[in-house]
Amino acid sequence: MKNTAFTKYHIEAGAKMAPFAGYNMPIEFTGINEEHATVRKGVGVFDVSHMGEIWVKGPKSEAFLQKVTTNNVAALYDGKVQYSCFPNGKGGIVDDLLVYRINATTYLLVVNASNIEKDWEFLCRHAESEGLEIGRELYNASDEIAQLAIQGPLAMKVVQKLCNEPVEDMEYYTFKKVDIAGIKDAILSITGYTGAGGCEIYVANEDADQLWKAVFEAGAEYGICPIGLGARDTLRLEMGFCLYGNDIDDTTSPIEAGLGWITKFVEGKNFIDRDVLEQQKKEGVSKKLVGFEMIDRGIPRHGYSLTNEAGEIIGHVTSGTQSPSLKKGIGMGYVQTPYSQIGTEIFVEIRGRKLKAQIVKPPFYKG
Repeated sequence: MKNTAFTKYHIEAGAKMAPFAGYNMPIEFTGINEEHATVRKGVGVFDVSHMGEIWVKGPKSEAFLQKVTTNNVAALYDGKVQYSCFPNGKGGIVDDLLVYRINATTYLLVVNASNIEKDWEFLCRHAESEGLEIGRELYNASDEIAQLAIQGPLAMKVVQKLCNEPVEDMEYYTFKKVDIAGIKDAILSITGYTGAGGCEIYVANEDADQLWKAVFEAGAEYGICPIGLGARDTLRLEMGFCLYGNDIDDTTSPIEAGLGWITKFVEGKNFIDRDVLEQQKKEGVSKKLVGFEMIDRGIPRHGYSLTNEAGEIIGHVTSGTQSPSLKKGIGMGYVQTPYSQIGTEIFVEIRGRKLKAQIVKPPFYKG
């Protein structure tokens, strides 16, 4: 099991640690509900160094990414980030990811921790056919980079104290290379997985200690706290953000998952599975990923059955929790398409009981 460059700080803080995606990660520090509220109302820090980072470089990089991702890479400009996914050649999803355009011949892909090896193999397989040199034009830097996500409405006030250029008003899904706390050329991006505002900071592992100490010193006046993966999950679910392995995987298509907005059928973009996904968009799909809120009291969990009023199984829960902000059960799941309309009443089977819920449009938490 791997440690991140920040693991020692989590252990010192008394975090509840557990294996996650091959890493020793903090699940919670003071409690999920308390940490969740800290991010919604103030500022918290997540260690997300377990995420994968893969460089794509050279004159063929854009054409390569146009083939292996569903979104339109040609729409990017320097300093812009794009949410996308890798199609697996069978209508499913290898992984979802972020694409950072550094310049016209340099891109950074940020992928899920649990899929680094799978994604790397996928990219290498297609790199060979597209003429990219593995190790030079396609490079896996996942073990070399540390990443902190500073999240919450006060996050950018903290980070601004560490930068000598304006960063507080950066647009959503953009990034800059900046000097942070004396660390040169750190990548500061505004994407987020919590819906609470904030940023991510990427530095080399050797600069991790300097970054951690500077962030917590700058954030002391704002009550900054370390936050575990437990609250990260409840925060992302309140926003209706997909989690790979739960809400999307190799068996779900981006069209079924409501990710048609990152599946671009633009002229000249002949990406993997384009024909299959274009047909799904035109003809429709038999199941759809939906959000739902509990009407009856109960907490939906991954794998629970979803039924209609007659008790017939119409789908299953992919993610579910008791929302710390809303104080009610919320979830996401796949249902047969006729049951996917907003306002439709469905039922969740919880311990042999059929509890009523209603289809709603995420985000669940409106802020």
